Amino acid sequence: MATAATTRHDGEPRWPTLKPPLKWAGGKRWLVPHVAPLWLKFTRRRLVEPFCGGLAIALGLNPRRALLNDANPHLVDFYRHLQCGLVARIPMRNESELYYRHRAEFNRLATTARGRGSRKAAELFYYLNRTGFNGLCRFNRRGEFNVPFGSYAAIRYASDFRAYAGLLSRWVFSGGDFESIEVSPKDFIYADPPYDVQFRQYASDGFDWDAQERLAAWLARHPGPVVASNQATDRILALYLGLGFKVDVLDGPRFISRTGDRTPASEILAIRNID
Repeated sequence: MATAATTRHDGEPRWPTLKPPLKWAGGKRWLVPHVAPLWLKFTRRRLVEPFCGGLAIALGLNPRRALLNDANPHLVDFYRHLQCGLVARIPMRNESELYYRHRAEFNRLATTARGRGSRKAAELFYYLNRTGFNGLCRFNRRGEFNVPFGSYAAIRYASDFRAYAGLLSRWVFSGGDFESIEVSPKDFIYADPPYDVQFRQYASDGFDWDAQERLAAWLARHPGPVVASNQATDRILALYLGLGFKVDVLDGPRFISRTGDRTPASEILAIRNID
């Protein structure tokens, strides 16, 4: 069912708290309490996310205006369908045979200009996200989704996404490289790029170290407030400290390995132009 907004004392709509609609590896819901105090002085500004991912930060901060970009075109297409009140009609079951059939159909649609942005492709993208291994979103160099079937005992699927339509209608979604975004000097930028790890095939073009350096330099040139997160590798720490960012190291909810080591994986929060 669709969910209506109530009205705040200042006349702005108060939307219900909504969870991210997708299962997202490396999602940032845990980071919202750390970013929210930094955002507090800038709530009338536009939030810009060059890598909007699972929407955890945008939904957590609930900005009046937002420009949410991502290099993954299928993700952006899904959110644009949510803006229109998507109601999924495809069968959704936690079965490997159905999963691989839906994956093949998605890849047929995803590799054609007409099929890629279709409602059917958006529905399939959601199903693959919920059913695939560990909520991963990975593509090969041909642009085909290649995540294998997951191993969940049970999955709660959603089909009616109309509750997201009103809230997301206030925001603009775009797809492409972060340097293609038209940013205003006063925008509040939150950047959460693919982690500095060996495997980075989140989109067909990947995100290598040159892209990490290019992003950090682009963020450093922005005159407005900037917050960036990433895995706390030695070279990421050196990169952002060298560009004049204040850097905090946090214990994230992920773990370093599956070998029994339960040490939290450290992440950075790099901050600039925020007193």
